[in-house]
Amino acid sequence: MDFSKLSPKEQICEAGRRMYAAGMASANDGNISLRQKDGSILCTPTGVSKGYMEPDMICTVSPEGDLLDPGKGYTPSSEIKMHLGVYKNLPQVNAVVHAHPVYATTFAAAGESLTAPVLIESVEQFHHVPCVKYAAPSTSELADSIVPYLKESTALLMEFHGALTWSSGLLKAYMKMESLEFYARILYQMRAIGSTNALPDDRVAQLLEIKEKLGIE
Repeated sequence: MDFSKLSPKEQICEAGRRMYAAGMASANDGNISLRQKDGSILCTPTGVSKGYMEPDMICTVSPEGDLLDPGKGYTPSSEIKMHLGVYKNLPQVNAVVHAHPVYATTFAAAGESLTAPVLIESVEQFHHVPCVKYAAPSTSELADSIVPYLKESTALLMEFHGALTWSSGLLKAYMKMESLEFYARILYQMRAIGSTNALPDDRVAQLLEIKEKLGIE
């Protein structure tokens, strides 16, 4: 499906269906948001499976979190403060995805950052993925806790919680979540076979230089 041909609300629903189908959000877990040109934020409703959303369920809030449009009478995601924190600190970002992919969330539950350079793509996409110490969900504490890490990567883990990715567009933000989960799965399976193999520092530096030349965010 061509994301560019979908309306913003349809994009959120499509990303939600992909997230649910990939097993990255069970039951009503996860949330998605998309910043509009006027600064308002479209976001998923609370208490609704991401696999079964319809465009008229999508809510709209202000940059401060005030409800502008409840969609079809829904309440915005309880995690909207976390999304707003990303937008406030990263003006180039227009989409945020929060999910609970199994392997990435396993490392989050263990309180482990993903730092091992075991995949060329993960080095280029993330360099590393920090794990933020536990903060209560749906609170300003959680929103504040992620701020120091936002410029370190384009993804992060939240201890005992899950994963967060962001980008200039929703398809890119969603794809980063897929890439993050693949990275976490490979690292998990390498540990299972007892491998500690990793790219040496000079090769990591070379990849980061290539990343910069190619303009990879």
